[in-house]
Amino acid sequence: MDAGARRKKSLAIPVSLCYNFSRWQTNVHDTKTNLPGQNSLSIRMAREMRASLRLQREAMGTRYFVVKEQAVPEVLLKVVEAKKLLDTGRVQTVNEAADKVGISRSSFYKYKDDVFQFHDNSQGVTITLTFQMEDEPGLLSEVLKIIAGFQANILTIHQSIPINGVASLSLSVQVLPTTGEISDMVEAMERHRGVRNVRILAKA
Repeated sequence: MDAGARRKKSLAIPVSLCYNFSRWQTNVHDTKTNLPGQNSLSIRMAREMRASLRLQREAMGTRYFVVKEQAVPEVLLKVVEAKKLLDTGRVQTVNEAADKVGISRSSFYKYKDDVFQFHDNSQGVTITLTFQMEDEPGLLSEVLKIIAGFQANILTIHQSIPINGVASLSLSVQVLPTTGEISDMVEAMERHRGVRNVRILAKA
């Protein structure tokens, strides 16, 4: 077999898919093949992938996540800080705010509408807290005192039957203009003896 024949033979490879995920674009490259049914399979896979990406794109911007501060990238924390400087009047322009916290204006504009301190966007809404608590007399009363100390309004309380000395609870709490920082309240609850796994389950 001469070199030309060997080169031709090396091109007869199975069909392959190459996806380029840059900004939700999908490209399909089909190499020539002698295997029957491979082209239709690759096209079907490509269509399914595009449909999946379209659904993900439509879902973006409609969901919210509550993330602890230590898990948030530094640039996002600085964007929040810059927004506070502007809101309180300590700086007059975005340029000043960005320079003061050490980020670029483009970073500020990119994230300013997508990140905020939880309490800043919570006033007047209801949040649902879930946690586990040891079955001890008076412990629930102490937890409720913590919430009352932050001037949040407790709307509902649901408690499961204790199993192995531990009960699961769900509280609906109304956040008022006078309510303190929700993150501080959650930390205070978690630090209390007999309380564990405090989570913000929902916001309405």
